[in-house]
Amino acid sequence: MDVLKVSESRYTTKAYDPSKKIPQEQFDRLTEILRLAPSSINIQPWHFFIADTDEAKQRIAKALVGKYAYNAPKVLDSSHTIVFCTKADINKQHLENLLERDDVLGRFKDEAAKEAQRNTRTGYIEYYRNEKGDIQRWAENQTFIALGHVLLAAGVEGIDATPIGGFNEEILAQELKLDEQGLIPSVIATFGYRSESDFNAKLPKSRLKAEDIFTKL
Repeated sequence: MDVLKVSESRYTTKAYDPSKKIPQEQFDRLTEILRLAPSSINIQPWHFFIADTDEAKQRIAKALVGKYAYNAPKVLDSSHTIVFCTKADINKQHLENLLERDDVLGRFKDEAAKEAQRNTRTGYIEYYRNEKGDIQRWAENQTFIALGHVLLAAGVEGIDATPIGGFNEEILAQELKLDEQGLIPSVIATFGYRSESDFNAKLPKSRLKAEDIFTKL
C-alpha cells in the first residue's frame, strides 16, 4: 500500500451511506491498530467508547444538538463511531498498571530496569503536572496522536472517516458517566462508507504549499 497515495485520496467524510457496514473482522483490525497507537513514554492515557448499533449511536448523538446538530447525521449514519476520551489526570494506579503490563510482556531484564522505568514515567508526570501545570493538555495531545494514527489506518483499509470536535462535552460526559471514570471527552470519530450525496468527496484536496509550512535549517 502506498501511504502517500492514501494520504492524497482520503478526506473528511461529510455524509455516510447508512446501509453499508464495515465487516466486523476489518473493524477489529482497526481497533487493534488503535490499541497499538504510539504515545509519549507509552503513557496510553485514553479510553475508547465504541458505538456500532443504532441505540449506541443515538446516545452519542445526544451531545450533537444546537450548534452541533449538523454533526448528528454523521454519527447516526456511520457504520461505527468511536468516542476518544482522555484521563483527566495520570494517577499512581495507571502508572503501576502500565509498569506491570511492561513486566508481563518481558520488557525488563531485571528489577533495576523496572525501577528505572517507574522513575522515568513518574518524573515526566510530575514535570507536566507541577512545572508545566498542564498535564491534562499533555495527555490529550497523546489521544490526538492516536486519532491521527487510526485515521490514516482507515484510509489504508479503504474505510471513510470523520474526526468530530464539535459536540456538547457536558452532555456527552453525563451520558457516558465520564466524570466517575476520571475521563474527559476529547474527540469523536465516525467510520463507514461515503454516501453518493457527500459533496466533499468531489472537491479537490486543499492544503498549504510545502514552502509555506517547511523550513530547512
